[in-house]
Amino acid sequence: MTLRKGEKMTISIQEHMAIDVCPGPIKPIKQISDYFPRFPRGLPAAVGRSSSLRSAVSQPSVSPAEAPREEDEDVDQLFGAYGTTPAEQPAKCPAPEEVVDPEGYESDDCTTLGTLDFSLLYDQENNALHCTINKAKLPKLDYKKGLKPMDHNGLADPYVKLHLLPGASKANKLRTKTLRNTLNPTWNETLTYYGITDEDMIRKTLRISVCDEDKFRHNEFIGETRIPLKKLKPNQTKNFNICLEKQLPIDKTEDKSLEERGRILISLKYSSQKQGLLVGIIRCAHLAAMDANGYSDPYVKTYLKPDEDKKSKHKTAVKKKTLNPEFNEEFCYEIKHGDLAKKTLEVTVWDYDIGKSNDFIGGVVLGINAKGERLKHWFDCLKNKDKKIERWHTLTNELPGAVLSD
Repeated sequence: MTLRKGEKMTISIQEHMAIDVCPGPIKPIKQISDYFPRFPRGLPAAVGRSSSLRSAVSQPSVSPAEAPREEDEDVDQLFGAYGTTPAEQPAKCPAPEEVVDPEGYESDDCTTLGTLDFSLLYDQENNALHCTINKAKLPKLDYKKGLKPMDHNGLADPYVKLHLLPGASKANKLRTKTLRNTLNPTWNETLTYYGITDEDMIRKTLRISVCDEDKFRHNEFIGETRIPLKKLKPNQTKNFNICLEKQLPIDKTEDKSLEERGRILISLKYSSQKQGLLVGIIRCAHLAAMDANGYSDPYVKTYLKPDEDKKSKHKTAVKKKTLNPEFNEEFCYEIKHGDLAKKTLEVTVWDYDIGKSNDFIGGVVLGINAKGERLKHWFDCLKNKDKKIERWHTLTNELPGAVLSD
């Protein structure tokens, strides 16, 4: 085709888009991303994205492993062969599952709900379980992780609640103080369960819950953990630092079937000096709640039967609004040591009510006709004069021959 002077050569769009259809093997088409440099996730703050791109384009050095093949030469002339030398090669981006959360928490439930540091000690001699709550590390709560913020400032007012399972009574629940506006609370507070027996250590579980206190709404649950008490060795402190879990259901049926009326700690001593039996009412634990507020106003009565003159009745002071009262009162029954084998000691626990009949909570009978620990306690008292012997006893709601009225 001849061109006149000053006329430019034009190329039709058909010629421009012409495809080479010469016979031959089909060559693979490279992806467009192969011709652009790859950058690590998150550039340094001092280096802008545009400046990084310009520096990469201005240094088109190619590593031997990425040398262009013969079929790529035409494309390389258009785009350039971008790459980096081994010395300049940036670190590979982590695989998606290895990416660390920018907030510093992993995405699993474990660290999402936080961790709790605490220790447990079973004092076998004193029948006490000591739980020391040290500290917790709570996550930043947000909707992305499926957790709503506890407070509008993204913080919480956390406290820790203990609950012995099985057992639905409020007497089984203890709690720490509340710490305000923190996600890293440190309590260093010891909560104690009294009246814990070896049997409890085999069959019971300690539920530890972390909650957020709210003055104007219901307190909100954050996370919990459960420790079977059989994991503990007597008189040995065991430390825990474990992840909190989602709330687990409680078997209400099991709780009701194993519900107890409570426990009482009684001391017995036959005093040669006073020529009588000293009965000490020390404390009660885990009493059943008899009032609408979920508590009781307990007191204890003791009888030494048979009591023909009806003079053996003794009564402790009333402790208001508690299920774990401490009395520390002692009563003396003047009686010959040889006559004790014919006597029975009845101990009953009551809830005091104003203007109506007092409610019976539970009782226990000690004597030569008793069984198990109740018989052993009585027998040890008779055998060891002038020695005070303390025992925990489980209250029952049925006492043969007992006067169930006040």
